[in-house]
Amino acid sequence: MKTTKSRRNGMESRTSTLELDIMPVLSAGRHRSPRSGACFMEFASFLAGERWSDHPGCTHAGLAHMARAVNDLTSNEGRGRLAPLIPSVIGLTSDDPRLDSLIAVRAASAAIPIASIDRQHALAVGALVCAEALERAGGSGTGEVENRLAEALAEAPEADAWARRFLERNLRWRRAEISQRQTHVTIAMSVDGVRSACAPFPDERLRELLADTIDLCTAFVAAERAAETARSEVPDAAVPHPVPAATIDSGQESTLIR
Repeated sequence: MKTTKSRRNGMESRTSTLELDIMPVLSAGRHRSPRSGACFMEFASFLAGERWSDHPGCTHAGLAHMARAVNDLTSNEGRGRLAPLIPSVIGLTSDDPRLDSLIAVRAASAAIPIASIDRQHALAVGALVCAEALERAGGSGTGEVENRLAEALAEAPEADAWARRFLERNLRWRRAEISQRQTHVTIAMSVDGVRSACAPFPDERLRELLADTIDLCTAFVAAERAAETARSEVPDAAVPHPVPAATIDSGQESTLIR
């Protein structure tokens, strides 16, 4: 830890910055300092120049939640392959509530076809609730995320039917506003579903899920910022256009709260 002095308006202040004399190794869980290791988001906090934390402000909360879950559930042998993805999450922030739902729906779509039947039920409920919240907020714009969920549910028709019956009997789940906790629970269940599925190469599937979600967030944030720039160039008398959802490129199907 290095402390520097600075003066502002005649007042002296001290600023502490973290300087690493070792390179931390990715490992599961939260770490008090780099000497004991680092999780994915702790490493991101360091690269972003923020205080050492697994909840840094440089990354959207939903994406960071997924990154922590993927980090913790990836094996020790496979975790190092996550490191190249760390810089790409820095600066991916948005206040648009749709992004939490988009991440949750994308994650559930990857998990539902391969998860065990008991997990499929819970995942289908979470995915449908998040999808309905996304639709009320204006949707993804392209329909790609919604289409991927429809394909995932078609591969698990029993879970789809069970979830819809459950929601019909429990209308309180279809509230007007969805909480961050709901989306984050769905994200965590999805990551766990991918990891525990009876499918080969779980580490590769987890990495693919995280990389796919990073691409989703990158496109969404880029579109949001482009829209903000366009609005700032419109004369005051003009009617502003709504922020469009991100243009999301179709890619390969992607295959605990802390």
